[in-house]
Amino acid sequence: MAVMDQSTLEAYDRNAALFAADWGLQPTPTDLQEIVRRFFRPGLTADIGCGSGRDTAWLCQSGFSAVGYDPSEGLLAEARRLHPNIGFQRSALPELEGVARGAFANVLCETVIMHLAPAVIPDAVGRLLDILEPGGTLYLSWRLNETGSDRDEFGRLYTYFDEELVRGALWWGNSG
Repeated sequence: MAVMDQSTLEAYDRNAALFAADWGLQPTPTDLQEIVRRFFRPGLTADIGCGSGRDTAWLCQSGFSAVGYDPSEGLLAEARRLHPNIGFQRSALPELEGVARGAFANVLCETVIMHLAPAVIPDAVGRLLDILEPGGTLYLSWRLNETGSDRDEFGRLYTYFDEELVRGALWWGNSG
């Protein structure tokens, strides 16, 4: 099975300090935080694609026991530097190797799946559901790209796909 786009991963590794600084300056994602407060339940929470750990740290500060996962060693180094008391591990969608099935009450996956090839998005969504315990909550978002797949100035891939690809994977993931 294919993994995250290699050029995207290299861009995150090469520019990890720059991205961490930029994300630290961005406005607080209050919409995300409101949804999490409303729907997440107490229990272990995974932040898949945690980047520099901003959301993982917020989860921990908000009473969730959280662990962050990211495929970029550069971003993980920034996360560990910025948040030394939080656990961060290397793992990548779609496989999430080393992440146990049914281990989490909640899974946060904020703007990650658009870095994957459309062919593996259903597998990635299925794996996100797989790591949830029964009755767990998945928060999944992605950046919309209306004009087709393209790369930004850093070389990060932003894949175009129809939202029905995700909806179908969510439906199939909940039917078995």
